Amino acid sequence: MQQYIIEREIPGAGNLPEQELVNISKHSNGVLAEMKSEGSEIEWVNSFAAGDKIYCVYNASSEALIREHAERGGFPANKITPVGGVLNPAKGN
Repeated sequence: MQQYIIEREIPGAGNLPEQELVNISKHSNGVLAEMKSEGSEIEWVNSFAAGDKIYCVYNASSEALIREHAERGGFPANKITPVGGVLNPAKGN
């Protein structure tokens, strides 16, 4: 599966209360479970709420599945970028 970074423009995302983040997560998980039960290869790795965006990391067999998840869930997917490489502190040692 390819890894993707999704930018979701949501005004005030970085200041959303914890319960709202929980609710969004539950809704997203429900949509993902439905898609997986239909045979779709898609998984949510994690997300970061910062400023007016939520940045999500997903693994999926296609960009079309990322868009389908967004449409089904009512989430924006303003920019979807395939990950070309990963860097972290361990790579520098």
